[in-house]
Amino acid sequence: MIFSLLIPPQKKSYDLTNPHTQLVPLPPKKPLNNNSRNNRRDQYNKTPQIRVNERIRAPRVRVVTADGRQLGVVSTREALTKAKEMGLDLVEVAPNADPPVCRIIDYGKFKYIQAKQQKNSRSRTIRMKEVKLRIGTDVNDYNVKMARTEQFLDHGHKVRFQLRFKGRENAHQQMGLEVMAKVVEDMKTMGRVDQPAKLVGNTVSMVLSPLPEGQRVKKFKKYEEENFDTESEEFDVKEEA
Repeated sequence: MIFSLLIPPQKKSYDLTNPHTQLVPLPPKKPLNNNSRNNRRDQYNKTPQIRVNERIRAPRVRVVTADGRQLGVVSTREALTKAKEMGLDLVEVAPNADPPVCRIIDYGKFKYIQAKQQKNSRSRTIRMKEVKLRIGTDVNDYNVKMARTEQFLDHGHKVRFQLRFKGRENAHQQMGLEVMAKVVEDMKTMGRVDQPAKLVGNTVSMVLSPLPEGQRVKKFKKYEEENFDTESEEFDVKEEA
């Protein structure tokens, strides 16, 4: 039965031949409901199970210490004894290797570092993109730039708009603020104002940040360019000297 493969055995499992073994029973069997098969399948498919200490199944493992020293291939029993002597855990970090690779580390600290690295990795993918406008930007060009903006926001990036006045345009700076107001209105289904339009010298700048993923609705999708790369550094905000 599939049930029996997915549910841990209820009886306790000990290694009585090892004097250092701590008698820690496996979790008790939980009562099942009508959706238990699907729920348990989903649970096992969400994240890979990291085996620690007595839960490591391989008879022999390659051991690495917390400071990176290689202890070679030893029996799992011997590796577990070594870890307990050091007051640490034996953690299987490469289960698909032959033999599996285990590290002697503090498992609680290991989980904390992993979670922090994953969070930092996600945050590094969010960048500030730049879209440049002009008072005289024609309708088609404006629509293409708005389509790009939607794509940037849909990938979680922030977008900085810049509108620079040249020559006689400086006499009509209010028109630049009106262009920014139009952008805010057109992008209200994709992003919110992070930094309001601000006029400094001959340049108006404004920053939008994306709405939550489930709230985003594109208005300019038909103007999207084929094979447009939202991750290209070409559109990243350049640091000003």
